[in-house]
Amino acid sequence: MLGLYLTVSFSGETISCKQRNDGERTRKAHCLVLTYPTQGHINPMLQFAKLHHHKGLKVTLVTTHFLLNTLQLHAGSSKCNIALETISDGYEEGGFATAESTDAYLNRFWEIGPQTLTKLLRRMSSSEYPVDCIVYDAFMPWSLDVAKKFGIFGAIFFTQTVEASFSGGDEEILIPGLQLPLEAVDFPSFLCDLGSYPAVYDMVVGQFSNVDEADWILCNTFHELEPEARPTIPSMYLDNRLKEDKDYGVSLFKQNNDACMKWLNEQPKVSVVYVSFGSGAELGAEQMEELAWGLRSSKSNFLWVVRESEAGKIPKGFVEETSENGLVVSWCPQLEVLAHEAVGCFITHCGWNSTLESLSLGVPLLAMPQWTDQGTNAKYIMDVWKTGLKALADEKGIVRKDVVEHCIIEIMEGETGKESKECYEMEASG
Repeated sequence: MLGLYLTVSFSGETISCKQRNDGERTRKAHCLVLTYPTQGHINPMLQFAKLHHHKGLKVTLVTTHFLLNTLQLHAGSSKCNIALETISDGYEEGGFATAESTDAYLNRFWEIGPQTLTKLLRRMSSSEYPVDCIVYDAFMPWSLDVAKKFGIFGAIFFTQTVEASFSGGDEEILIPGLQLPLEAVDFPSFLCDLGSYPAVYDMVVGQFSNVDEADWILCNTFHELEPEARPTIPSMYLDNRLKEDKDYGVSLFKQNNDACMKWLNEQPKVSVVYVSFGSGAELGAEQMEELAWGLRSSKSNFLWVVRESEAGKIPKGFVEETSENGLVVSWCPQLEVLAHEAVGCFITHCGWNSTLESLSLGVPLLAMPQWTDQGTNAKYIMDVWKTGLKALADEKGIVRKDVVEHCIIEIMEGETGKESKECYEMEASG
């Protein structure tokens, strides 16, 4: 009789499978890691896959046809060696960017995705390594339904923080498991304003449609934030279990690695403000202008990542006027930048991946949240973890240049940055 034994540690240390056939052939267990096709979801799940490939599992990363063809991919290098497979989102030629709307994209993906995942599992069922377990992005709960049809295990993977619903009122709300009361402004944007982002709201709420049926629940976090946990960022920056593992292995954008690192190497220690709003956040032209002049007024050295699609919002003449102490690039190796001794502050939208990376590497944050869970993350950065400041916006929702300047100076020269760095050093020393 065939028996499958699967062991999971919620610290992220182990998810190992052994399959025994009562004295007959023993094979390596096979885990399929299915990710939602955006940068912020692929990176932590690919890192998860790499860690468990290192533990001895057969691991296959699955994304969409279009995305695989556009990735700046390092997954096949000697540092990773993760097998790759694809399913369809219904938009093979251009992915999400060619969809008529967010609703149209999700509806099509939710129709085609389960069908092509089923075909993939059928093909693999007759291979040397049939699938034993699917670790799937929480944004795609239909993956568990497909797994159950094949009689295999399903583990839901949350790449973001835990969220709760909220509506109406200005009173503070205390949620079990959280360390302090939250006001309406601190809740994820699509929860405190239920009429906004309907497609995103449906997808976020949909994560929990069958969560009680999953065999395991995995979350991307770490021990100092929540006991018995570990973040999925490259091992070299945490415990060095994977030697020379310095990057996630995948990028949707062309990186200016050499220019960034060469410039950083020429800067004094703890002198640079690193600015990046991730792969999805879009600042308005007015906010970009205020941020730019705030950076200039602070007189700090800065490295600012501005995606090519956002470059037109940079104020005219800004790059030339600040060329002696600033560098603007379209993308960069964020982990290497945050780990560099020259970096003393990170201005961020507070996406969960960026937040984890900065906390793990001891870089104080200046929080400028934009939407989704970023407001909640910013609340914790300032009031619970005390690892930075939240830049306050005016009645138009704009963080003005004088606020940017003041916050940068406070972090780079004041007590906020000093306390954050001392706290990190104490944690790092044990």
